[in-house]
Amino acid sequence: MAPGDEHSPVPSPAVERELFDLDGNGRAVLRLHVQPGAGRSEVIGRHGDALKVRVAAAPEGGRANQACERLLAELFEVKVSAVHLVAGASSRSKRFAVEGVDPDDVAEQLERTVSSERGPAPDHRSEQRPLRR
Repeated sequence: MAPGDEHSPVPSPAVERELFDLDGNGRAVLRLHVQPGAGRSEVIGRHGDALKVRVAAAPEGGRANQACERLLAELFEVKVSAVHLVAGASSRSKRFAVEGVDPDDVAEQLERTVSSERGPAPDHRSEQRPLRR
């Protein structure tokens, strides 16, 4: 398609809306799949209908949950006090509510975050030389 064509494919934030719901208070409630005890805290990408994250904190005493709160607060540029664990305190599958962020902004940020994690597909045809016998 030609540049400027109104039908050019554009990433749609609607695709990322399946990663969160809205609660009765209008807060975005994100589904997370958490891998605690990682080398560093980061968003990895998608895990089914959840956002996959790694956190450096161990899953002891709620430290991994607090690390998730900090990571989401940084991602959506809100205070940590605006992020609340609503389900999954002792599970890898968690739900966090984020206050003060427009649902469209949540979708756009998730789209940017997930698409930046995708990168090019690995080339499995690496240049391997045959073994000499």
